[in-house]
Amino acid sequence: MDFAFSPEQEELRRTVRQFLDKTSPETEVRRLMATERGSGTSGPEHDEPGLRRLGAGLPEGVPVPALLEASPEALALVLAGAATRRPIAPLGPRLTARELAGCIERLAAPCLVTQPPFADIAAAAAADLGLKVLVLDELPGRVLGSSGPLPVPKPDDTAVVLHTSGTTGHPKAVCYRHDRLTRRCRLNATLQQLRPGSVFATASPFHHIAGLGNIMVALAAGATTVAVPRFTVAAWRELEPLGVTHALAVPTMVEMLLRQGALPLRTLRVMQYGASPIHPDTLRTAMGQLPGAGFLTLYGQTEGSPITWLSPEDHRLAAAGREELLASVGRPAPGVEVRVADPDGSGAGEVMARADHLFAAGPDGWLRTGDLGRIGDDGYLYLVGRRGDMIIRGGENVYPQEVENRLLEHPRITDAAVISVPDRLLGETITAFVVPADPADPPGREELRAFARAALAGFKVPAQWEFVPSLPRNATGKLLRRHLHTGGRSPR
Repeated sequence: MDFAFSPEQEELRRTVRQFLDKTSPETEVRRLMATERGSGTSGPEHDEPGLRRLGAGLPEGVPVPALLEASPEALALVLAGAATRRPIAPLGPRLTARELAGCIERLAAPCLVTQPPFADIAAAAAADLGLKVLVLDELPGRVLGSSGPLPVPKPDDTAVVLHTSGTTGHPKAVCYRHDRLTRRCRLNATLQQLRPGSVFATASPFHHIAGLGNIMVALAAGATTVAVPRFTVAAWRELEPLGVTHALAVPTMVEMLLRQGALPLRTLRVMQYGASPIHPDTLRTAMGQLPGAGFLTLYGQTEGSPITWLSPEDHRLAAAGREELLASVGRPAPGVEVRVADPDGSGAGEVMARADHLFAAGPDGWLRTGDLGRIGDDGYLYLVGRRGDMIIRGGENVYPQEVENRLLEHPRITDAAVISVPDRLLGETITAFVVPADPADPPGREELRAFARAALAGFKVPAQWEFVPSLPRNATGKLLRRHLHTGGRSPR
């Protein structure tokens, strides 16, 4: 009997085969994902019972939450869930039991899966919900009646569920359909120049789009992935012997590597960064130490990515003098329409995007990002903040990211953030939190005020300044603005 497969179904089958080919035959991954080819057939491959262990007793189409860190077993579980219509929803193991319970409850999940190191927090999260916890190394080796052809997922079936980072509220579940995920993987692989023979390294959390989202891109492209549990200078130094050609980092990691003299990686061909802009001086220094690597950054979100990108050529132009490009997130990625809705007098409004690889578009096909930005005459998109972060000072709109981008241009500042502070006269004023390059010798308040005023209108200049050793950021480098506070200290 012959079976016809859609491109998305073929993509999943090919990805599973590639994963098996790259995995040692004696590992647990092989047992979980093992397949045997039916002789003389061209239909769905028949599986060993191991592939269906996850699906036994679980309804199709219902997400299965799981506490996972990057490992071959975790990725095998995700692929098994995608293949059997039980999409895995990875969650951050470092969330509190209460935070996890909220995510799990909103999924209407029948159980919670966990790797052994997170069994205790899993039990605490599942207790109040009355859910069973399945520990990966305790799953049965065989499930009766599980033999037979694998189900063939439809293009609009959910392959995996990722959650937003929740920097502005509760994490939101986003369903990744097979068809849209396939198109995203192809587009990202093209922009990131990933292909068979590439070796991609990331220390991003597995449950995040920067983690699993990029691992899926690399795997679909036929590349090898090196998943580092967490970033350290020592871990970076171990990448060269592995032949790493592509790496993903955040600018603070690049700064750290430069200070330690550890950035050079002779095998590197593409340096991708995200979460925040990179300082022009940092870029020039990094490019000098990585002469064989192109730099790029992609703008997007869990609900859809990429939306825009700043290409290697853009970075070469920025290093050569067009530094303003680094304050942008680039131009639309191929096949993406970008517009700004309801712009104000400065041209800033909500960024909206339309493309066939975005996961959470509205009925009209447009994804409302919640980000505020303006599009320059040259077509580059400049973000100015989140919709809920806008500061209204004396009736004037102030966008935090615009102010932060200016402060980051100061050579003696390594990080900066601004927030609103209630004011009886003006409604709100602005407080800046600044991380000086030299904590023992920070720039003066008047120096910073004059520096900001040279490029910004007076109402956008912070009235108060706090010098701090670091800013609160999540595991992927996103600023946790709501965590900023003065803590009773006297502003300088």
